[in-house]
Amino acid sequence: MSHDGPAAESDKRTLRREFLAVRNGLTADDVSEAARSLAERTLAMPEVARAHAVAAYVSVGAEPGTLALLDALHARGVRVLLPALLPDNDLDWGAYTGEGSLARVRHGGGRMALFEPTGERLGPDAVTGADVVLLPGLAVDERGMRLGRGGGSYDRVLARLERAGARPALLVLLYDSEVVAHVPGEPHDRPVDAVVTPSGVRRFR
Repeated sequence: MSHDGPAAESDKRTLRREFLAVRNGLTADDVSEAARSLAERTLAMPEVARAHAVAAYVSVGAEPGTLALLDALHARGVRVLLPALLPDNDLDWGAYTGEGSLARVRHGGGRMALFEPTGERLGPDAVTGADVVLLPGLAVDERGMRLGRGGGSYDRVLARLERAGARPALLVLLYDSEVVAHVPGEPHDRPVDAVVTPSGVRRFR
């Protein structure tokens, strides 16, 4: 069963609240242990092992941790691109060169703090040069459809990749309980190629 339009958006809002409530109940140890497993499993994936450039993001709070993965990729000599949120919710990109290259930036009237690259801005199209794109999410279903945060930033990224004819591997990092039977879909939603959880990798295509 697929929902379009307002019904799907309302279902998504409800689901987001539920998944965020579970994440907020995780301990710091839960988060750091999961982050180690996620880094190991992601680094072992063939498409990541051969990547020259990876577009990623810095996890915040109880999000599945990405810093260990970013550091390992950087140590391998991979070019790591990180997003910087623009006023219209689109994303610019900058290079990650270690934790010293990050700054905490407040958005949305100070409600939301993100870690963004401090160096040169490379432009929204920089993502089209990535071999792998890590997408943040709250859940993914058996078709590979991702439930995002609802800001629409990554819908723009996916549309930009499509327009450019770029075909990077699209990965989402989640906790095991966030792989579910179904998330409500809308016509513009695009499936990911694989989900990485602490217990393994699941491919969709």
